[in-house]
Formats: sequence, structure tokens, C-alpha cells
Amino acid sequence: MERRKPELLAPAGDMERLRAAVDYGADAVYLGGKNFGMRSAPANFSCQELEEGVALCHRRGVKVYVTCNTLPRNQELPEMVPFLKFCQEAGVDGFILSDLGVMALAKKHAPQVERHISTQFGVVNYAAAQACFELGASRVVLAREVPLSEIREIREKVDPRLELEAFAHGSMCVSFSGRCLLSNYLTGRDANRGQCAQPCRWEYTLVEKERPQREFEIFQEERGTYIFNSNDMRMIQHIPAMMEAGISSLKLEGRAKSAYYVACVTQAYRRAIDFFSEHPEEELPASILEETEKISHRTYSTGFYFGDEPGEMPDRGQYTRNYELVAICQGREGDYLRLTQRNRFFAGQEVDILQPGREPVLARLDQLKNGDWEPIEKAPHAEMTVYWKTDLEVQPGAYLRVKKAARAV
Repeated sequence: MERRKPELLAPAGDMERLRAAVDYGADAVYLGGKNFGMRSAPANFSCQELEEGVALCHRRGVKVYVTCNTLPRNQELPEMVPFLKFCQEAGVDGFILSDLGVMALAKKHAPQVERHISTQFGVVNYAAAQACFELGASRVVLAREVPLSEIREIREKVDPRLELEAFAHGSMCVSFSGRCLLSNYLTGRDANRGQCAQPCRWEYTLVEKERPQREFEIFQEERGTYIFNSNDMRMIQHIPAMMEAGISSLKLEGRAKSAYYVACVTQAYRRAIDFFSEHPEEELPASILEETEKISHRTYSTGFYFGDEPGEMPDRGQYTRNYELVAICQGREGDYLRLTQRNRFFAGQEVDILQPGREPVLARLDQLKNGDWEPIEKAPHAEMTVYWKTDLEVQPGAYLRVKKAARAV
């Protein structure tokens, strides 16, 4: 199979995260409007913000895909049509769809916008992929359960014009292709309508039918067991195998994650794709892999791509956080960089600086002043302005982070 440099597709939960994705190297972003998307937790985009986001992305040569991948009910369909038309007028490049009816509406009312089949549709074989193409899809987002060996066969047996997209990094869902009813049963929040409460991450005890008032502990830890708690996916070391299988677009999960998360993961995968495109037989540099350890994450796995199960973390439900974001650079004022505090930091502390298009660098926070230009030894207050005297070149929007002792919090 011929290796082609894949698109890097990054999440954008709001305008701040969209800018982070664009600044840190995404080829395309996916986002949702206020309705019809599978993520209701992020702020998402108003119509005005969507127009602004598309314009910003297109100025930078970045494509925009809009999620319309909930399963709408009858009463919602009349609202869907004007939204589809609006997206076409705004210049959206593609819709991500999981409902055949919505796909037909998009084809009729927004024919200039590409139609991508969502992972929620559950495409796991070449017959389904080809059928989607014949119905008007230009791309299918494959189910996360499909191993690379089968993706390779799908690529060989479908129309070459059909693009294949697959997830490369982020949270895994315990249910097949995200089709989960746990949230609905336990909270009344429909995961298939963007309202998942993530009960797979909760801690559980066992109750026997005849003794409903008595809970029996399942001894993983004192708080219970996390029997549905999936590991996170990380395929950054295996990008050549994904390229060889014929995957057109590598998707990063995380529309509900922070702008820092988006920036860090997007830049890591940008560097990895560029590296492997030039050196497909070499090992990924440790400095690139290390970036994926500088975000909050669960234990990593390679999902189902190599035929294995992705694994679970039944002993705990928390994230691992080895680094903490402490400040964001807002720009330079004379000899000083102006920072906005995000977490407490101290004079003399070593920071790891992440900025677009550059290798991360280490520096020491000497000579700090507060917003009134008074010398300070620490920055304890949320969102406070801090001036840092340094001749280091740091771009506005750069993230300053500090290393912590490895632990789960």
C-alpha cells in the first residue's frame, strides 16, 4: 500500500481551542454548532462564531468539518435544514453525519459540502464503506474496533476516491462505536444525542437482588472498582502503519478537553507525521513521544488496531497528570513577557515552554513582577498578570508548564 501523508484532524470545542488547533499545526478541525453534535459539554459554536471560525481557518489553509452526528427526532428535522444551508453559506468544508436521513437532507440542501460518515455509524467492512460512498459520502470515519489489517483490506476494495478517517489519539468509549445506553439508563442523559454523563468512568459496588440495601465491595480499591473504565488511545508511534493501511486522516479526540490539551497533542502529532513522512523506517524521537505525557491522560494503549483489546483501568478512575499548566504568554512589554496565571507558580521555578512550530524549551522564572510592577516571589492568584524579565523569544499564546511528580489526581 502506498504511503500518503495523512491529514491531521484536531478537535475544536470553542474558539479558543480552534485557534490552538490552527496555531499548532492542524490541517483540519472538527467542531459543533449549538445543536446536532455529539458533544454538548463544550461551549460549541454559535452561528456567528462558526462563520468567524471558518474564515479564520480558511485564511490559514485549514479545513472545517461540522458535526451533525446525533440521531435527531422528528421534531428536530425542520431545524436541521436551515442549519445545513447556513453551514454551506459559511463555507464549511464537510459534515460529519451518522443518520441516513440527515445525509439525504445534506445532499439536497447543502450539496457543496462534503459528507463524512461518523464513527457512530459503525463502518467495519468494505461493503458498508462502499455503500456509503455510493450514497454520496466522500469519507467514512471507521469504527474504532477495526484493526489495521482489516482497514488495509477496506482500502483495497473500496473506490479509491473514498477517504478513510480513523482515530489516532484520545479517550476510548466502552461501547461499540460510541453507541452507549448506560448514561441514558442511569441519568436520563442520552449519549447518542451528545449528553453522555460518562458513567463508564464511575466507581461501582455490587448489589445482590435479595438484599438491595446492602452493597458489596468489589476489591480493586477502597472506593470500589472501575469495571468499564477504558484506557486512552495513543498511536503516535505507529503512524507509518496507519499510513501504510491507507488511512487518509488521523483524528484526535478531545472536543471537551482544554485548549492546552489541543495545542500539545496537535503539535506532537504534527511533528510525528512530518517526521515519519521523511523517515518512515526510523523510530519516533523521544522528545515527540514525551509530549503526549505532558497532558492529562489515562494509561495509553493502541486500541484495537493490532487485534488486541484496548484494555481497562479497573483499579482507578483518575487521570495521570505529570505536568501542570501554570501560565499563558500574552506578549512582550519591553524587557518583560506578560503572562496570565493559570495555576500557582514561584520565582526560580523551571518551566517547559510550548509554542507553535518550535521545539519545547526549558527556562527559569527569575525576576517576576505583578500587574503593578512590584517584585513578587510567587503567583498565587487565578488569572493574575505577571511580568517575567527575560530575553527569551516567546510567542503570544505560548503555554508555560511545570513538571510534577508523576501521580494520579
